[in-house]
Amino acid sequence: MSLFQEEYDVIVVGAGHAGSEAAAASANMGMKTLLITMSLQNIAQMSCNPAMGGIAKGQIVREIDALGGYSGIVSDQTAIQFKMLNQSKGPAMWSPRVQSDRMRFAETWRLMLEGTPNLDFYQEMVSGILIENHVVKGVRTSLGIEIKSKTVVLTNGTFLNGLIHIGEKQFGGGRAGESASFGITEDLVKVGFESGRMKTGTPPRVDGRSLDYSKMEEQPGDINPSKFSYSDITKPLAVQKSCHMTYTSNEVHDLLREGFDRSPMFNGRIKSLGPRYCPSIEDKINRFADKERHQIFVEPEGWQTCEVYVNGFSTSLPEDVQFKALRSVAGFEKVKFLRAGYAIEYDYFPPTQLKHTLETKLISGLYFAGQINGTTGYEEAAAQGLMAGINAALKVQDKEPFILKRNEAYIGVLIDDLITKGTEEPYRMFTSRAEYRTLLRQDNADFRLTPKSNAIGLASDARLKRMEYKLDESEKFVEFFKETSVKTKEANPILESKGSAPMTQPDKMFKVFSRPQIELEDILKFDKVKSYIEEHNLDNEVIEQAEIQVKYSGYIEKEKQNADKLTRLEDVKIPENFNFDKIKSMSYEAREKLKKIRPVTISQASRISGVAPSDISILLIHMGR
Repeated sequence: MSLFQEEYDVIVVGAGHAGSEAAAASANMGMKTLLITMSLQNIAQMSCNPAMGGIAKGQIVREIDALGGYSGIVSDQTAIQFKMLNQSKGPAMWSPRVQSDRMRFAETWRLMLEGTPNLDFYQEMVSGILIENHVVKGVRTSLGIEIKSKTVVLTNGTFLNGLIHIGEKQFGGGRAGESASFGITEDLVKVGFESGRMKTGTPPRVDGRSLDYSKMEEQPGDINPSKFSYSDITKPLAVQKSCHMTYTSNEVHDLLREGFDRSPMFNGRIKSLGPRYCPSIEDKINRFADKERHQIFVEPEGWQTCEVYVNGFSTSLPEDVQFKALRSVAGFEKVKFLRAGYAIEYDYFPPTQLKHTLETKLISGLYFAGQINGTTGYEEAAAQGLMAGINAALKVQDKEPFILKRNEAYIGVLIDDLITKGTEEPYRMFTSRAEYRTLLRQDNADFRLTPKSNAIGLASDARLKRMEYKLDESEKFVEFFKETSVKTKEANPILESKGSAPMTQPDKMFKVFSRPQIELEDILKFDKVKSYIEEHNLDNEVIEQAEIQVKYSGYIEKEKQNADKLTRLEDVKIPENFNFDKIKSMSYEAREKLKKIRPVTISQASRISGVAPSDISILLIHMGR
């Protein structure tokens, strides 16, 4: 008798951040789901730094939470520090970040998944994909077991033919202490997929008891910390743990250079590209030779463990070189290693082979999510996993796919960038990648996405009601500012104290609040405002939302108008089997790119590298527009 008698709706291969979100989404949408991983003990393991969020990444976690994913909740429940980054800039740039307890993070994820109905687990390596007539039928394991499924989501992370490098030593592995996965790449290449190799790296982990923190700069969390999840399941941190910061030096750089001849990066052993925006320490001192020092962030791995993550010291140099150089860093003079840093090379599949749903173009029912698509980062992986899980569930139910546009979510920007432009180096999200970042703020992700998710059966009705209450109360508060007048004798002392021109006659509070010098703390000094907040029992989320809507209303409205123009181009669909070869007046490069990527809309076609505005004009003419 076979271990698996029934056919699953969705099989998710890999239980990292992408796989965990994919499995949760599919199961919560009522699909019979199987999550297969090589190690049930390492579900949602934080392979690199023990943190979630950051610039643009924090917006993604908020979006995942607004859609009904688990990442925000798990991050809140296992946080040891919270920071809202970029608060000196406008709210479009604010980005939440938490330092996490690594062990509790993985444990909480596993327990949440085990508490999710419709979700089964199995520990083994998947070595092949079952395919018939370009339709996925399930997976084959290393023991030769065939498990049937209507859809399959691959979230293999760095495990596909993974190869770990430490100096001149190299060995197979998906991450330290875990074996690589073999067979899937070969199966997919046989049916016509294009694959490539990428590289990432990680720093040493050290014993915090051996560090001298008095020689470092303390990095505490926010005085009034917020949280990731919009739900009321989690609460802000009452107690936080500090990180610390120190620096490399010319002495450290010289010691590192001594090992360059044994570095796999410089002696040709590593041929693939690593993340440009998260370079190794040897890459930094080589590329930025004029810099006398680089920052090192000393990040605790949890509340009770002594393990510390040395952020900024990612390296694949020989372990003796790592150790010698790190002992020359201030505060690390007596450091003890728990693990050496290393680099890892792994297979990925250029994401131009995918649809916006993350379903592959070649094989119906097969989805890719996470580092298999050439991305880097927990948040980017989790977002893709969530979207792949949603769309696999919708496909099984013969429902319309769920696709987020660039003006609707950072997740929409991420996926559109991947499938339209592709990537030859690990892709990381930045706020600069989003044209409409004033609309895509971390504070309004629930307004943007919770109604959409509720409509497809993922975000709960309770989530929707909570969002609607927040929206209603913030809109009423904004109306209060528009309707309420303030007298000169009330306003002028505050205005003059902030260097703003005094009022000559009474005016609406909305106009006073809109002045760039005036902040929320100034407005809260007005008795009418304090009375309104107390009478309506407004919480900080509502007050913050109203503040943004008042102070940035002009910018928000302008961006909405620009987004509407994009939407008009998104509505111009390109026929599925359109023959680009017949357009001889279009450049050869544009025809080849359009044939390869097969854009769905004119808007998507205009974003393809190598397709000029003149090519788009010619295309529109041939489409009779």
